[in-house]
Amino acid sequence: MIQILSAYVATTIVFLGLDILGLRFIVKPVFDRHISDLYADPFRMGPAAIFYLAYVAGAIYLVSLPALRNDAPLQALVNGAVLGALAYGTYEFTSLAVMRDWSWEQVITDTLWGTVLTGVSVWAGVMIARWIG
Repeated sequence: MIQILSAYVATTIVFLGLDILGLRFIVKPVFDRHISDLYADPFRMGPAAIFYLAYVAGAIYLVSLPALRNDAPLQALVNGAVLGALAYGTYEFTSLAVMRDWSWEQVITDTLWGTVLTGVSVWAGVMIARWIG
């Protein structure tokens, strides 16, 4: 149980830390060019918090637990990247399909970011959980 909890906490911290940087320097500039007029003002922290906590919980269940069970951190990296590509790609391709001002630049940027972010975050969480024991 300690290993699962440590994986969740570590993954959440890594995910949030990296995403703050990625959103600010990679994703937001692209979204600013295309849909800045659609931004909520003020930013709604509640829905964001629900997403982060639930997404990490799903990643722990689907990716981290099997990787910890198999003692295979690289499995976490690869499967986390697959999960990230699927999750972020679902959002982006759906948005491209139904939203007038969505762009391929947004789809590519955010899907790649979600792929890297999820893979690295769950890998780091698994590594930390293994270290803690």
